[in-house]
Amino acid sequence: MGETGRVNDTQYPESRPPAFLFDLDGTLIDSVYQHVVSWRAALAETGIDLSVWRIHRRIGMSGGLFVSALMRETGIDLSPDQVRALQEAHARHYLEQHETVRPLPGAAELLNTLTERGIAWAIATSGRRRTAGAALELLGLPEDTPMITRDLVRHAKPDPDLFLAAAAHLKVAPTSTMVVGDSVWDLLAARRAGALGVGLLSGGYGREELERTGAYRVYSDPLDMLERLDELGVRGGAGADL
Repeated sequence: MGETGRVNDTQYPESRPPAFLFDLDGTLIDSVYQHVVSWRAALAETGIDLSVWRIHRRIGMSGGLFVSALMRETGIDLSPDQVRALQEAHARHYLEQHETVRPLPGAAELLNTLTERGIAWAIATSGRRRTAGAALELLGLPEDTPMITRDLVRHAKPDPDLFLAAAAHLKVAPTSTMVVGDSVWDLLAARRAGALGVGLLSGGYGREELERTGAYRVYSDPLDMLERLDELGVRGGAGADL
């Protein structure tokens, strides 16, 4: 111990802040219900009438898993060509609504704050680049923002591939990351990747659901998370060394 009562800093390495891996829809941008409406319209084109609440419970999965779950729950059998047509219709309907999508409160400010404090972060989304790429402009982010989309991995959530790829892109161990997401699929994937999970209520899932799936902390939205970054081990500003 030194005169200050602290352990000699030379005996232990200084702790490093975690890297953050963000889901996109419902986490950084307010787009969950546009996806729900788009899937419903796409399904209607195929002659399938599915309740909105059933669709919402699957948002966050890849389109392929969504369709597989749909076929299992309804007993409807779709050919590979029909599955591709359904996914294409969803993308088309979503892009038609994209002008109604807005960043969630505090999303851009949260990302900017992490950057200013030298903390690595990336986006990892089950959406494909075609639909997810438009979000970068909404958030005021450059085209070269680290973003892993469904196109780049073999499996989407709840498999951990997206988060493992995002961690590799940042050159950090998955166990040194925190995954921020709004759905149980995000948090299941985070657990499988060995990351800590942080839940946001801005996608429509309840606190208990997120905590039960592994959320270490739950916040209302990105702004709430920004105001409580110290709870996640992110220091900076007044009182940072206290």
